Amino acid sequence: MKAIRRFTVRPVLPEPLRPLSELARNLRWSWHPETRELFQSVDPEGWAASGQDPVRLLGTVSSARLAELADDRRFLRRLAAAVDDLEDYTGGSRWYQRRGPGQEADLPSAIAYFSPEFGITAALPQYSGGLGILAGDHLKAASDLGAPLIGVGLLYRHGYFRQTLSREGWQQEHYPVLDPNELPLRLLRESDGTPCQVVLTLPGRRSLHAYVWQAQVGRVPLLLLDSDVEENGPGERDVTDRLYGGGSEHRLLQEMLLGVGGVRAVRTYCRLTGHPEPEVFHTNEGHAGFLGLERIRELAAQGLEFDAALESVRAGTVFTTHTPVPAGIDRFDRELVARHFGEDGELPGVDVERILRLGMETYPGGEPNLFNMAVMGLRLAQRANGVSTLHGQVSREMFAGLWPGFDAAEVPITSITNGVHAPTWVAPEVFRLGARQVGASRAEEVLTAGGASRWDAVADIPDSEIWELRRELREQLVTEVRRRLFASWRQRGAGTAELGWISQVLDPDVLTIGFARRVPSYKRLTLMLRDRDRLMDLLLHPERPVQIVVAGKAHPADDSGKRLVQELVRFADDPRVRHRIVFLPDYGMAMAQKLYPGCDVWLNNPLRPLEACGTSGMKAALNGCLNLSVLDGWWDEWYEPDFGWAIPTADGAATDDDRRDDLEANALYELLEQRVAPRFYDRGRGGLPDRWIEMVRQTLMNLGPKVLAGRMVREYVERLYTPAAHSHRALGLDEARELAEWKARIRAAWPRVAVDHVEAAAAGATPRGDTSTAELGSTLALRVRVALDGLVPDDVEVQAVSGRVDPEDSIADARAAALKPVGGPDLEGRWTYEGPLSLDRTGPFGYTVRILPSHRLLASGADLGLVTLPTGTTGDGGGVLMR
Repeated sequence: MKAIRRFTVRPVLPEPLRPLSELARNLRWSWHPETRELFQSVDPEGWAASGQDPVRLLGTVSSARLAELADDRRFLRRLAAAVDDLEDYTGGSRWYQRRGPGQEADLPSAIAYFSPEFGITAALPQYSGGLGILAGDHLKAASDLGAPLIGVGLLYRHGYFRQTLSREGWQQEHYPVLDPNELPLRLLRESDGTPCQVVLTLPGRRSLHAYVWQAQVGRVPLLLLDSDVEENGPGERDVTDRLYGGGSEHRLLQEMLLGVGGVRAVRTYCRLTGHPEPEVFHTNEGHAGFLGLERIRELAAQGLEFDAALESVRAGTVFTTHTPVPAGIDRFDRELVARHFGEDGELPGVDVERILRLGMETYPGGEPNLFNMAVMGLRLAQRANGVSTLHGQVSREMFAGLWPGFDAAEVPITSITNGVHAPTWVAPEVFRLGARQVGASRAEEVLTAGGASRWDAVADIPDSEIWELRRELREQLVTEVRRRLFASWRQRGAGTAELGWISQVLDPDVLTIGFARRVPSYKRLTLMLRDRDRLMDLLLHPERPVQIVVAGKAHPADDSGKRLVQELVRFADDPRVRHRIVFLPDYGMAMAQKLYPGCDVWLNNPLRPLEACGTSGMKAALNGCLNLSVLDGWWDEWYEPDFGWAIPTADGAATDDDRRDDLEANALYELLEQRVAPRFYDRGRGGLPDRWIEMVRQTLMNLGPKVLAGRMVREYVERLYTPAAHSHRALGLDEARELAEWKARIRAAWPRVAVDHVEAAAAGATPRGDTSTAELGSTLALRVRVALDGLVPDDVEVQAVSGRVDPEDSIADARAAALKPVGGPDLEGRWTYEGPLSLDRTGPFGYTVRILPSHRLLASGADLGLVTLPTGTTGDGGGVLMR
């Protein structure tokens, strides 16, 4: 029998226990061991049954137990200490507030961080995979550092799906209903107590209403918009039903609510709480890109023209791209977007054609009838980044069409390599081992703030303690795997009498490999199955066996991904190997927190270079797990043979995907057979795997300080947020108009800007055929004549660009040096520029000359995507042979 209505009955806590409610609703408990231990002591069985969720726990504790705790003086002292600690954490000075004299004023007063998903804790299931977990770690690290972020997202009433398996191993999706009143959330309310709403206008005189729920992530507020509001019609009410669900229009409405509605939610929150208004808006992937349009509308309401408002918005916007795969970007039909904006939709005061141009793929190979959210994100942001060094390079190449005439290396997309929030992902046992070495408070500081010298303390931990820890974590994983595997098989229809074999699954003394991630094809879940006999030999080796734990979800609409899952499950179901390889359904944060520490090796074998970063290996590394990975994402950047293995790749060598998979699978098998397994099982004189333990130690010492989210957030603050805040402050209404008018003038004149003469004089240069030779350390004197068509030298920069050249005369490792104008224009209006060019590298060397727009308010010379290079110029060539 089903209830006709569901509601939440909240417990009434005795007065001495009221602070428990505040502790439960600040999500810092999810990464603060002392607070978690406090809740566990309330009711250990209830804590486990609630999934370690304090809000659910407090809703189930009996009145008798609450009365008992209210009289327990020891418990009340612990409660008071936890409350005091939280108050000190949320109100005290941290890294952001402790900047040097005068520096704090330079920092942004606030940053709004928009993301379609946030993985804070399993108790708030609003994430699907790496993007959401990264966003959650970003907020938590910002909180630890004291950075004034406001998170903005959507509240999905069904979250992302829960995964089970059919008897045949086919993925099945289930969408539990989430009641916000049972989650660690508060409804944002006006001063009179009424719930706050943001409202969007939709075509056909419809409206989309949304409540604003607030989660508190340590010091950081997270605002989540919820369309399940009575004022909405059925279609509008379902806009925030599922993460990444629905068709194209459904996704568009989600992204309009996130971007446009999210800005309105931030304004409401700041009005009600007095929180400083954000100076910087960070768009975490293109889903939230419409936030820039709402900010343009706000400025237009103040009388600013579209172009000037666009410049003002760009100055304070940061855009992060997370996908190296064009198919991973949201693209909408042009007419669908047009229908939802303009006079019959949202932003009626903004010209629809101007909106559409921001997202149109107006570059070679682009689809002119599609609206690209990543393209809009880049056009609305003055600063952009990828999430690893390699991904930054891939992104510059992928989006180079937006900056025609520039080499990919000069496309203004930088990179900040992702990091992970160590207090969330480091197992308590690992933390305690470090705390014994350096002290608890210092260990906590190391995990949040980093510092390579402090990680060096790992060198003093005895080998026996490291190995004992690794076995303890492996044993915990074995227990967890058996529990989850039993539950999975029961869901698949197996009877208890059929499942006795599960008690023999995995062995706490066997080399354990982990592989867990989403299941798009490029991550190659089934690469390990290319030669099943060879894999079986590895699993069943009489002296050096391996065991593998696999988990991952395919997108509900991705049948090819589901087939990969089924293929892996069917192999793992084979009675010959099922004690050595398992697939665990419903991969999420709770599973991951056991999986990363319990594995000895973390496997990652994507198609290079399609992994943007791949932070799961970072979380594993923080627990002493060694990485075995293709050189992609972060591993390409930080791999060293002292602490892991690189799987050789065949990109560029293989002629087709099958051949490439065969070659790379063979390389994986060889590494496991010849290097990984022997290293794990090889014992030294003391009976310990000395060389393996040393690799664990090197992993912690070398990767520990690098992979932290604290390092990542500090880089965002210093390299992107603070410069963006400075640009925002420098671009008042008058300056925005000035910059917009200047850009219009530059664009109008640029077709007639030209380099029409280049000459160079080099002392000692000797003609030799078509080239010249010169001595290392000599200097060329360049003289260049340019036509500026009414522009003046203050509007441009004329540069000499030089470097080594390849056989096609392409310049590599280019360096640019500004030339200076000499005198005024000649009778034909042409200007002369001069400057030295130092010949500081040997070998084939070349140079060219170019003209770029230049203005004090531009973030880079490539900002406008305009460049003039020599074409048909007179004068000397640009190649010399250095010796």
